[in-house]
Amino acid sequence: MRNRAVALSSILVFAMVSAAAAADLSGKWKGTMQTPDGQGLEINFTFQVTGEKLTGTVANTYGEEQISEGTVKGDDISFVVNAGGGQFRITYKGKVTGEDIKFTVGIGDMGNGELTAKRVK
Repeated sequence: MRNRAVALSSILVFAMVSAAAAADLSGKWKGTMQTPDGQGLEINFTFQVTGEKLTGTVANTYGEEQISEGTVKGDDISFVVNAGGGQFRITYKGKVTGEDIKFTVGIGDMGNGELTAKRVK
């Protein structure tokens, strides 16, 4: 019985630590992604995290879009943006490292790019 109580306590502590880490992503982030023509495209993120659910917006010179299918699990973050009126499905998969998020960005059938976002202070 004591072993079960210890195991349950460990699971609860782990869940609370994971939730606290996920909550830390809420706020504004900014990064620059290289476009296929070699230009830099500034991308601004506004994240809201509740538990493992991520919502918010992604904005750049082309406009602002809502985040869908957003999740945060430990240091992993992923979400989708349907840009251009739904013409482009952009997938973001990233890993949090301190005050940076290193993303791999999939732009429909056009391939992948890399992006590092930094917290806006």
